[in-house]
Amino acid sequence: MTVKFGYHILIVDDVTENIQVVMNILKEQNYQFSFATSGAEALALVDQQDFDLILLDIMMPGMNGFDVCKQIKSQPSLHDDVPIIFLTARTDIDSISQGFALGAVDYIVKPFHPEELIARVGNHLELSHARKLLEFHNITLQRKMEGKEKRIARELENYQKDIIRVLTELMEATSDETGKHIRRVAEVSRLLAQHCNSISDEETHIIYYAAPMHDIGKISLPHGLVHKPDKLTEAEYSTMRTHTQRAHDFLKHSDRLIMKAADVIAMQHHEKWDGTGYPKGLKGNEIHIYGRIVALADVFDALTHKRSYKDAWPLDEAVDYIQKLKGIHFDPELVDIFSEHIDEIAEIIES
Repeated sequence: MTVKFGYHILIVDDVTENIQVVMNILKEQNYQFSFATSGAEALALVDQQDFDLILLDIMMPGMNGFDVCKQIKSQPSLHDDVPIIFLTARTDIDSISQGFALGAVDYIVKPFHPEELIARVGNHLELSHARKLLEFHNITLQRKMEGKEKRIARELENYQKDIIRVLTELMEATSDETGKHIRRVAEVSRLLAQHCNSISDEETHIIYYAAPMHDIGKISLPHGLVHKPDKLTEAEYSTMRTHTQRAHDFLKHSDRLIMKAADVIAMQHHEKWDGTGYPKGLKGNEIHIYGRIVALADVFDALTHKRSYKDAWPLDEAVDYIQKLKGIHFDPELVDIFSEHIDEIAEIIES
């Protein structure tokens, strides 16, 4: 058996001669020793320093060994760390049972053979040391696994962002949406989300990266329809409305957070609070909060910027329009947030 140099043993016995006997037997093992002649003194030492093992007598005046063991095991930081061996003259089965029930790892009856004490003390020290090493390696392995999982999650998130960036660039090239519009919608959506009590910081991050995909379905529509400068016919408008479902068909197969959010946003950003929107006519809180946020950001930016079929609205008229549609087109809570932070939103819109 390999003995680790530097093990520190606390010997507790009210008879100093007994302490000396134990130290004489174990001194050849290169252990360090501390001793206490009462339960109170032992507890004070345990509070002050760490021990690798405690040899504990039972029959002591005042606080007996059982009480000392109970006190030590009641401390969470010591409960499983310090092995306790009762070293006592009590041989009755009740005492032995009580000792193990209190958490002792062994029970040695006086008088004992020196080789017995050396072997049991050495075995329990090595077992304790091995357990602590195993716990350390398990913790280290767990941390490595957690680090690896976080790294993989970051990589997957970056892949999603790369895909979204490519798709967004494709959308800019094939629709009436400009890159600036897409970025402004993302910024305004993030600002609204930051001030919405039901949205976490993580969700705000997700909304910011998913919002640019709100009109991704338009890339599958005829180029002439998307870029038509005149008012759409009823049939053309009906076709245009299919871009939400087309986006959903395109995005629904991903189970990644940002792509799933993009699916929700693309599918629901034309739904209206009063249920008159499309494609499903969802009403109120039936519309996902992501869709409600991007709906407001998208409409406000579209109003305040020139398109091929319309001129830009003055800022105050666009603000008034949004506020008048509170509880009709837009989520009332989001309109309140919009109104409270209009100066910040205006800076984004004008960028």
